[in-house]
Amino acid sequence: MKPKDVTAIEALRSRRRFVREAAIGTTFVALGGLYVFADAAAGGDGEMRPDGRPRVPPGQRLLKALKPMGGEPGSALRQDFRLSISGEVEQPLVLDFEQLASVGVVELGLDVHCVTGWSVLGARFKGVRISELAAKARPKPSARHVVFEAAHGYTANVPIREALAPESLVAFDLDGQPLRGPHGAPVRGVVPNLYFWKSAKWLTGIRFVQRDEPGYWERRGYNNHGDPWREERYA
Repeated sequence: MKPKDVTAIEALRSRRRFVREAAIGTTFVALGGLYVFADAAAGGDGEMRPDGRPRVPPGQRLLKALKPMGGEPGSALRQDFRLSISGEVEQPLVLDFEQLASVGVVELGLDVHCVTGWSVLGARFKGVRISELAAKARPKPSARHVVFEAAHGYTANVPIREALAPESLVAFDLDGQPLRGPHGAPVRGVVPNLYFWKSAKWLTGIRFVQRDEPGYWERRGYNNHGDPWREERYA
């Protein structure tokens, strides 16, 4: 076995140990701050989703608020924002912030599930449904997947059916306030039916593709799909 293969295996084992350890206690320290888990009985434990799955996926504990999970920031200024919609579409688009917000704004309470083992229930996101943007760009029949493009070359791949689900958003407000920089300001993707690394921060593009293109974390050992209820954490 080559040294680089051993290094990759050890890195994957380390990530798995972190997920197990994070689920054991009621508090843990991450990214320089202390985060306290909410009482699971106080918001969603035992509740069921309309699709019959439990509201809290297996292996998850509840937090009171979203916490930033790193990444290399782009510009947080709304006047710098541009969103390209490209690839397998009939009408490619480039939208600034005002044009994005004119498409039709919704506010939804969405559950968020992080691969590291925490969840937040009912986070209030305001933004535009990805399906509304797709209606303007008109994906071709050949489009099967969506690649979210973000600052500094970050990408995340999502099956088109989940990208266009009614709860999937391009979001710019969280809990009544504009997104803060650590949460991906000015705009981020939100795909609540998949682990949260799929919800790219500092979003710059939505590209419709025929063939699946594993993204940044998928190429580094994370599961290509990322379903929290199947605990699809790692490849």
